[in-house]
Amino acid sequence: MKRLLVAATFLIATAIVAAGFVYSWGKARFESPGPLETRTIVFIPPGSGLESIAETLAREGVIARPTIFIWGARLTGKARQLKAGEFAFPARVSPERALNIIVSGKTVARKLTVPEGLTSAEVVALVREAPVLVGKVESVPPEGSLLPETYHYRRGDSRVALIRRMREGMDALLAELWPGRADDLPFDTRHEAVTLASIVEKETAVPDERALVANVFVNRLRRGMRLQSDPTVRFALTEGKEPLDRPLTRGDLDLEHPFNTYHAGGLPPGPIANPGRAAIEAVLHPADTDFLYFVANGDGGHAFARTLREHNRNVAKWRRVRDDRSN
Repeated sequence: MKRLLVAATFLIATAIVAAGFVYSWGKARFESPGPLETRTIVFIPPGSGLESIAETLAREGVIARPTIFIWGARLTGKARQLKAGEFAFPARVSPERALNIIVSGKTVARKLTVPEGLTSAEVVALVREAPVLVGKVESVPPEGSLLPETYHYRRGDSRVALIRRMREGMDALLAELWPGRADDLPFDTRHEAVTLASIVEKETAVPDERALVANVFVNRLRRGMRLQSDPTVRFALTEGKEPLDRPLTRGDLDLEHPFNTYHAGGLPPGPIANPGRAAIEAVLHPADTDFLYFVANGDGGHAFARTLREHNRNVAKWRRVRDDRSN
C-alpha cells in the first residue's frame, strides 16, 4: 500500500511538472514574436469562430500555430470577445498581441480624399473605385452638393452612405458660413454662392488669390458685366462628365449655352464643380478692390487689372511667356 501511495505521488508530481512545463512552453510561445515579416491587414469575416480566426491568422502568416492562439484565447478568457472586421497586424506580432488587437475591435480605418474642384461625376468615380466599399451609386448628385474633404471609412461601408456624408457635409458648411456673409453681395441664395465659389475654385489654386478672384467676379456682377470665365465654357462643352482635353477655341467662346459666361450674362444656372471651404469663404467675404480683370502671369498665379488697357498689357505679357515656353 505504501508503495502504491509513493508511486501515485510520483505520478502526480510528474504530471504537475509536465503540466507546468507545457504551460511555460505554451505561455512563452504565446507571448513571443511571431513569424510576420511586414505589417499585414487581415479581414475576419462576421460570424467567424475562434478556430476559424486562428486558421485565418496562420494562413496569412500572422501566427505560426493555431493551437497556441486558441489555447491563449481560452486561458485568458477572451475566446468569446473576438470581433469581426479588418485588422492591421505589425511585423513580428505575438499571438497574445494579435489576440488583443482583435478583441479591441479597432479595425483599419481607410480614407478617401476628394480634392476641391472636382465635378460630381468625378467624385462619384472616385467613390466607385474606392476599395472595400459596398453597393452601387446609381446616380450622380447635383453639381456643387458634395463637400471636398478627406473621408474615413471602414471595410463594408456603403458607397451611397459615403456620398450622403458628402452632401450632409456641404449642407452643414453652408449653414455655418452663410449667416456671416458680407453685406451687399450681388447674389441672394446659398445656391448662387456655391455657383460662384465653384467658378473661383476652377480659376485659381493659389490660396491668397481666391478672395481677389471672387472680388473680380463680384465687381463684374455689380456692373452688369459678363463673367467671361473659361472654366464655365469647359463645363458647357463637357457638362462636367469628363475633362476637356484641348485648349479652348474662339468658337467655343461663342457657344450658345446657359453655362457659357462669355455668351450669357450673370451667374450660370448652377455650380460647375464642387468647391471647398476656402473658395466658399472667399465668395462670402471677397477682397475689397476695383479689379475687373485677371489673366495668368506665367508663375502659377494671376495678374489683376482695373482697366481693360492694363489687362491687355497683362495678356500680352502672358502670351510672350507662353510663346517663349513653346519655343
